[in-house]
Amino acid sequence: MGNTNKGRRVHDPDLVAPWNDGARHRGRHPDRLMRLTQGLIVAFSELLAVLAPVECVCCGAEDSTLCGPCARQVRLLCTSPFRAEGQAPTLLTVDGSVILPVVAAAHYRDELAQALLSFKHLGQGRLASVLAPALGKAVRAAVGNRTDIFLVPIPSSNAAFRNRGFSPVHLLLGHLRRRNALPGLQMKDALKKVKSRLAWRDLVQAALARDGTSLRAGFEDLGAGILGVGTRRRGSGQKGLGRGERVRRVRGSMTVRLFQERALEGKACIIVDDVLTTGATLSEAARALSKAGGVVCGAVVLAATRPPAGSELSAERPKMQSEPTQTKNK
Repeated sequence: MGNTNKGRRVHDPDLVAPWNDGARHRGRHPDRLMRLTQGLIVAFSELLAVLAPVECVCCGAEDSTLCGPCARQVRLLCTSPFRAEGQAPTLLTVDGSVILPVVAAAHYRDELAQALLSFKHLGQGRLASVLAPALGKAVRAAVGNRTDIFLVPIPSSNAAFRNRGFSPVHLLLGHLRRRNALPGLQMKDALKKVKSRLAWRDLVQAALARDGTSLRAGFEDLGAGILGVGTRRRGSGQKGLGRGERVRRVRGSMTVRLFQERALEGKACIIVDDVLTTGATLSEAARALSKAGGVVCGAVVLAATRPPAGSELSAERPKMQSEPTQTKNK
């Protein structure tokens, strides 16, 4: 039997795969202009990687602020929002009753912790595209289908805003708003930081309470308290502070903006923050909102620190839709 392929070039299908345009978004675009645009984008990306090289903030992989596997791991960590107020002593009464329910997108650990730290302190604003959807999922888990709730972000201090150039929580909520990820919900920038008169009064009383021989030492302690712990300056964050010191530092540190008080009266509010530790910041925000007439239903955070050994977190979903929490003014 003769060779029917004689005189023709035979291509092995295993070596030369035929062109398949079934998935055009993954392959070559049929339009020449689009192919040229696609090529220019790739070339620009490669040039940018040479001129301004970046590394994954989690694993150090090149050419990406957050590589694909690490971004996928962040999303996996944030798949199941949970109730997190159980590890925040400021948000519980002596008998264990909940003062302010809190929903967290995930535990503060692994890739999420590293991404959040880089986002806040290293100016990696592009990480908002991964962190914001996780926060939005936690917000939706907390409010359900309600749309008559204000999302009130925790403001950054003036010093922190000057250092970073942005407010992390506002940036994340703005990212969600631009993409209409939380339809019907409105962000209300109602809170602002103020100098804590209560904290200053406590420091002055502590300094004056010393006897005359150590009065100078007392005022040295007053100066250290105003600046913070050791060389820490005001507004440099609360990392490393104990529970009691956190509470004293934020006491009386927030108030509602002057022209927002009337808009908040009788309105349901959800406080939004990035990390939950002792709950002192959320408690202070709830106090300020309640004083202005707002109905504080709970809070949502992107990450919650691990509870102490032996304590338990409730995994149930918060009943914020029908059982708003009124925070007592103190």
